[in-house]
Amino acid sequence: MFKYVLIFISFFLLHSDVMEEMSWSENYKLSWDDFKGQPNQDTDAVAVTASGITFSYSINKRDDKVYGFKTLVKAFFYPEHSWCKSDQVDTHVLGHEQLHFDITELHARLFRQRIAALKPHEGLAKTLQDMHSAIDSQLAEMQNTYDVQSEYSINVDGQKKWKDSIAVRLKALNKFKSKG
Repeated sequence: MFKYVLIFISFFLLHSDVMEEMSWSENYKLSWDDFKGQPNQDTDAVAVTASGITFSYSINKRDDKVYGFKTLVKAFFYPEHSWCKSDQVDTHVLGHEQLHFDITELHARLFRQRIAALKPHEGLAKTLQDMHSAIDSQLAEMQNTYDVQSEYSINVDGQKKWKDSIAVRLKALNKFKSKG
């Protein structure tokens, strides 16, 4: 069984049509009803999770001097671009897909943590854009590593290790969690 993970970065999302999105919440776990996209019958994949980080910011300037900024970082799941072959999935595979979304939230928290350490400065816009690009790359790399090490959910022990590790990392960054 092979599956693919689609990661939609905010650049792509900002240039696409308006689509349904679900914010990550510690009080909500994905269900198969959330996967509303059309399954790809030409692949061995039984499910695909489309998730990503959106990011926006505003910079306060006076007399060309930066004196403050605000950011918004969100972890989203995209139901219309996520799909499953309902006759081939089970709760174990759903747990695998949920962890992809949790990994997206982890990177949103890491991004917020890094932003919190920033001080206003002249090159702030570029710094923020570079940080966003870096976190998107790190997110994609971790999603791919997770799939390889869990063998796309086949390796139950590998998946459990990932689940435990991500839970610990999310807890450590609880201060930066998404607000529902």
